[in-house]
Amino acid sequence: MAPVKNTSAVKKSKFVIDCSAPANDKIFDVAAFVIIAPPFPEKYLHDRVKVDGRTNNLGEAVTITRADNKIVVVATIAFSKRYLKYLTKKFLKKNQIRDWLRVIATDKQSFELRYFNIANDEEEADEE
Repeated sequence: MAPVKNTSAVKKSKFVIDCSAPANDKIFDVAAFVIIAPPFPEKYLHDRVKVDGRTNNLGEAVTITRADNKIVVVATIAFSKRYLKYLTKKFLKKNQIRDWLRVIATDKQSFELRYFNIANDEEEADEE
């Protein structure tokens, strides 16, 4: 007999994207990146996250919320942190701010948007 998967033990994954530094400087628009309120204006993450190979299929499997300048994604299905990083980088590229911001993993379940450290690069170029 083939092994039977136990679907009753569903593991929740919680990922956090911290956008506080660029959002405080008004470079990054957190509202354009996530859903704000129940009328669900179509936003980037909500439109792009795929569940079962289809977009706009979040249902109860994936929940995207915003708390201040942090985005919290809770998934009850298999969900990749790398996929969130990919979508975040794609959003930065689309809005032409990828040259100034980068996405860095701060721990196992969270990302942070940080500025590139341009001051050190300029000092190294002057020394050469």
